[in-house]
Amino acid sequence: MPRFLSARPDSRLIPLPWQIPLEDWPTEHLVALPRGISRHVVRFIKVGNSVYAAKEVIETSAVHEYRMLQELTRMDTPSVEPLAVITKRIGLDGEPLDPVLVTRHLEFSLPYRALFSKGVRAETVSRLLDAMVVLLARLHLIGFLWLDVSLSNILFRRDAGEFAAYLVDAETAEMHETLTAGQREHDLTIATTNLYGEFCDLEAGRLLDESLDPLTLVESILSRYRDLWNELTAAEEFSGAELHRIENRVRRLNALGFDVAELDITTAADGSTVRIQPKVVDAGHHTRRLLRLTGLDVEENQARRLLNDLDTYRFHTGQQDLDEPLVAHQWLTRCFEAVVTAVPADLRGKREPAQLFHEVLDYRWYQSQRENREVPLVEATWGYINDVLRTLPDEVITDTIKPGDDDQRRLANPYDPSQGFLDDDEEAPFDPWEDVPSDEEEEESLPASGYLDMRALRGRAAGTP
Repeated sequence: MPRFLSARPDSRLIPLPWQIPLEDWPTEHLVALPRGISRHVVRFIKVGNSVYAAKEVIETSAVHEYRMLQELTRMDTPSVEPLAVITKRIGLDGEPLDPVLVTRHLEFSLPYRALFSKGVRAETVSRLLDAMVVLLARLHLIGFLWLDVSLSNILFRRDAGEFAAYLVDAETAEMHETLTAGQREHDLTIATTNLYGEFCDLEAGRLLDESLDPLTLVESILSRYRDLWNELTAAEEFSGAELHRIENRVRRLNALGFDVAELDITTAADGSTVRIQPKVVDAGHHTRRLLRLTGLDVEENQARRLLNDLDTYRFHTGQQDLDEPLVAHQWLTRCFEAVVTAVPADLRGKREPAQLFHEVLDYRWYQSQRENREVPLVEATWGYINDVLRTLPDEVITDTIKPGDDDQRRLANPYDPSQGFLDDDEEAPFDPWEDVPSDEEEEESLPASGYLDMRALRGRAAGTP
């Protein structure tokens, strides 16, 4: 009888065929979703309306990863949510089977290979790297040593005009009180090796823009990380006559999406110099404000965009003197919910609500520019639905490729992308990790991203009194 370790058990998992190796599971329990490369057997299983990711792995690793993901979830750090570890599995032949780690599928997320499969622009790659750098910095701030930094271990979700990154694999991770500079550099060294290999792989498959060089990409990640870490944690010293720089530092961190919970300020005995250093920095500045005002729990950049629209609504309706929570409730019902509920039921799997609202705002702005008038929100909503949303693929659950889709390559096994495509006529390359013999045999620069441009950010903050 299998043993279930779970803090939030789903009883519907119990009758599933755990006595069968995961790679041989009947397709009636599976759903085909885009996923990254894994050294383990991974399948997406559907139970009722819920979708879970299941990974076969040895027991010590399964339990350790479950604990690590639990800790990240408790600390509200972007990662997949652990659900259970199934141990004591016995196969139909009486032989023991590896345990299975079950995590909740992250809706509207995509692995990096799915994003690159149809080609992405250089500026999109830049935004993906920004998201990865922010995730790594957030993990390091809480003392999380990843030890397996790679694009394959990250899922990306749309976040207004940017991306948000989520950790998927914590099999090798360690949690510490704080990380030393040497530990952080060790993570960066691992990242350098893994990311360079992944970018070279994309380049060999002609999925990487020709203007991008793998080595330049990796170097840009390292420089972005160090710039961000310095902005989040470094001490700053200035004249006692420049006290406005304290507020400037806080505003710069808020602009990056971080709150300063504690700021260490020391002054010289004569008051001639002041030294400040952020001591406790929490991510999610805009997310928390929007959640407090509206109850919407969204990504950081989506929250920033929605708050801007709330401020615009407040100005246009002349309610600057009214309490912000009251105006926020009006905006939620008259603007946000009006847009979301207008979407036909069969199209709601294409974008999650906050991202859809952001894209409607973009559509309205472009239409207003074209027509030289202010397009009403309702009109923009229906224009977006008919002109844009209907043409987009679903991002909740992606079914297998249907016969007749001539512009798509069909997977040999839609539940296991590692098996390649049906039209592959070459033998798979030898994999020393998997292809073990049987017993019988013996420079172009990356375009800069404004999101993590520290110099530009400091310039804007300095111009703010």
